[in-house]
Amino acid sequence: MKILKNKKYNILSSILKYSFVVVFAVMVAMPTIVFGLDGTGPSEGASSSEGTGPSDGTGINTKILNPLGVNGPQTIPDFIKKLVEIVLYVGIPIIALAIIYTGFLFVQAQGNSEELTKAKKALMYTLIGGALLLGAFVIAQAIGSTVDEIKKGV
Repeated sequence: MKILKNKKYNILSSILKYSFVVVFAVMVAMPTIVFGLDGTGPSEGASSSEGTGPSDGTGINTKILNPLGVNGPQTIPDFIKKLVEIVLYVGIPIIALAIIYTGFLFVQAQGNSEELTKAKKALMYTLIGGALLLGAFVIAQAIGSTVDEIKKGV
């Protein structure tokens, strides 16, 4: 068994030693894969007058699209607001289910002190998680409104 563990660690160390080669190869190939650059000038559909380079056809046309869609958040505060909303939509039902589960733990304990201690800890951790979740929402709202007030003042 010890021999198998040593072989496993030897294989992992070999992979880690030579992983920089893979990373370097991906870094070199990435502009070709992503932007379709082949060294001959702008890609199809892009005229040289649209690029930022000289008019001899060597300009590169790039545009970063919002990965969250056209109707998605356009600024970082909007993104954070959406992220907090998603966490709340997922987290609040989970907290409700956790409270119900701790209720079952209390009923299942039937006076057993060890089981009651376990149920009390579960309830405490659930309530702390809920407080952290709602506290994060309150802090995000406070920071967002402060930033909005600063923008209005400027």
